[in-house]
Amino acid sequence: MNTFGKIFRLTTFGESHGTAIGGIIDGCPAGIELDVEEIQSELDRRKPGQSKIVTQRKESDTVQFLSGIFEGITTGVPIGFIIPNENQKSKDYSHIEEVFRPSHADFTYHQKYGNRDHRGGGRSSARETANWVVAGAVAKQIIKEIEINAYVSSVGDLFLEKPYQQLDFSKTESNILRCPDEETAAKMIEKIEKVRKAGDTIGGTITCVIKNVPVGLGEPIFDKLHARLGQAMLSINAVKGFEYGSGFCGARMQGSEHNDLFNEDGTTKTNLSGGIQGGISNGMDIYFRVAFKPVATLMQKQEALNSQGELVEMQGKGRHDPCVLPRAVPIVEALSAMVLLDFVLLNNSGKY
Repeated sequence: MNTFGKIFRLTTFGESHGTAIGGIIDGCPAGIELDVEEIQSELDRRKPGQSKIVTQRKESDTVQFLSGIFEGITTGVPIGFIIPNENQKSKDYSHIEEVFRPSHADFTYHQKYGNRDHRGGGRSSARETANWVVAGAVAKQIIKEIEINAYVSSVGDLFLEKPYQQLDFSKTESNILRCPDEETAAKMIEKIEKVRKAGDTIGGTITCVIKNVPVGLGEPIFDKLHARLGQAMLSINAVKGFEYGSGFCGARMQGSEHNDLFNEDGTTKTNLSGGIQGGISNGMDIYFRVAFKPVATLMQKQEALNSQGELVEMQGKGRHDPCVLPRAVPIVEALSAMVLLDFVLLNNSGKY
């Protein structure tokens, strides 16, 4: 399935080392003034080569809109766009043409389709997520009143201990990791650099906080708001887990500790529900955490399987992220915006 969303829908195409990636945004309301420079700014947050702790592949990730926008205003017809690939080095992947890398999609793609594009992972590459950032940036501009802030909250065994209420989100972009606490960020960056120099990789978590969410977003049974957010986050390459509100910690609590008691105005004294009750937003802050595994491509020798069923030795080559977290922050925000806009449009019968 290459389409995401119910009313606000994104259909994408392209491979990591193809001519371009791109997509079609359908269901975008007409008459929305879009700031294309702001959309490009969101892409710049995700693009490779922006710091020493991410892949050094050099891509401008310049989006080109083909339809659906006239004189800066959406027309209501599908918005088509492409992002040209500019810096492919396909020869870096020649050594895996017949080899399935451990913990990659190589083996499963080959088994499902009978062949695969081995260059950079082809369609399974995280390069695909640039398309999501474009659609998410459009969604953000439609629901401007909803504030979405994601940030790196852990790297390996290093955690940002401060609760999100004590953080200044304006500082998230002040460092290359995108952690709003400078002291913690410095320690995390140092850890990533150490891991990178050893030819290894490391995982961690991203926390997302969504403020000013109207009451009533989400459907009560199979389209619960947290279920759709979870589906979106678990679609991101390298994601291994999703929890919202109290998450797994809530499983250790008793009901007398966990219940969010009401204030007279309908807000709650605590927010262990994470802003969602019965699958529907209650007006409180929505917050969730997304777990990312270590990048599977290592600059170390590993045992792998080839297409002849033989175990062989291989080592990663080329340009790869030692940690996906800094570039994944705008992806988490983009998908959150798409989910929320979809529910806003559903509540408004497709009109905004």
